[in-house]
Amino acid sequence: MAVNLVIPPESNIFPVPGVQIGTAEAGVRKAGRRDLTVFRFCEGTSVAGVFTRNRFRAAPVRVCETHLAGSLDIQALVVNTGNANAGTGEAGMQAASQTCIALAEVLDIKPQQVLPFSTGVILEPLPVEKLVAALPRAAADLDDAHWLQAAHSIMTTDTQPKVVSRRLKLGDTLVTITGISKGAGMIRPNMATMLGFLATDAGIAPELLKDMVRTVADQSFNRITVDGDTSTNDSFIIAATGKADVSIEAVSDPRYTQLLQALSEAACELAQKIVRDAEGATKFMTIQVQEAGTSAEALKVAYAVAQSPLVKTAFYASDPNLGRILCAIGYAGIDDLDIGGIRLWLGDVLVASNGERHASYREEDGQRVMKEAEILVRIALGRGNASETVYTCDFSHEYVSINADYRS
Repeated sequence: MAVNLVIPPESNIFPVPGVQIGTAEAGVRKAGRRDLTVFRFCEGTSVAGVFTRNRFRAAPVRVCETHLAGSLDIQALVVNTGNANAGTGEAGMQAASQTCIALAEVLDIKPQQVLPFSTGVILEPLPVEKLVAALPRAAADLDDAHWLQAAHSIMTTDTQPKVVSRRLKLGDTLVTITGISKGAGMIRPNMATMLGFLATDAGIAPELLKDMVRTVADQSFNRITVDGDTSTNDSFIIAATGKADVSIEAVSDPRYTQLLQALSEAACELAQKIVRDAEGATKFMTIQVQEAGTSAEALKVAYAVAQSPLVKTAFYASDPNLGRILCAIGYAGIDDLDIGGIRLWLGDVLVASNGERHASYREEDGQRVMKEAEILVRIALGRGNASETVYTCDFSHEYVSINADYRS
């Protein structure tokens, strides 16, 4: 059951001028569900992306990287669920390319203008003939209002669709940002087993967008973890259609920072929804590390705590066995860490200071906080001014059940 995940009403999911979306049933893994999604962008759209750092990255990821490095504008995306097309060798590369060729024929564009994405089971051949057969139906379904349908279509073990949409003023111009994501397990940055697609009608120079997408990813999708696993197919795309009367060509443009912040906030909301809908999650936890010597140091500690199975199971049980958090801080990899300078809060409760349990701490206070659905863990290292925040969830029996039965 998702933890406080809000699905906006369709009236609050704003179409992005220059973007159309269509879905169809391809039957990639299971019949009777829409598992194929096509995005169509208007000419002149800037597109940039970041992808998994897993060395076993999937065929569609490699094709995306090649096409994005080319000289042609990207005008379409194609996404299938049910099969990751990863660990599939040369046949997988050919299948990803064949999908691009088939969609290009349907849309009357070039194959190099298509980016393919797949998510699902690894090490199984992609039934590309099913995708090719369904592409005309997805293209016939293209509409600017199909964001929620697409959010459903790209789901795998997700229980809820993940959509974000907002409008903001850049100068005197109203700009739209809308996006979707999927992911529920095998989640750890660099990226995670997730797909994220964010679009705006603001105009952004292509080279500038390449920098923006990396910054946005680092502030959002690269700040979440469910189980510490980095998948083979992780992808995050930003598309800027330029249909609004806004064109940002340089960082010095006063509108740049405002748009970057809005994109980052939208992406962060999508990323947090992945954690809220994590496999078997019953609690959403925010891990804040403050007073670190560097940002990298803060992240080491945050992830050590966020990914500890002992910490996560304690939170599931609402068991204030908080020595597990101190243990994780201690093995995070900061060799000269002075434990005497560390303070640990659970919500508003000061748990530990000076390397030991704080004098005023009572276990019933810790348990009160741990019974809540949303929990803040705050750690001060007493080493400097750097701080970082990571989002995670608990581990329940359901996580094991979902992953044990995933291919059934």
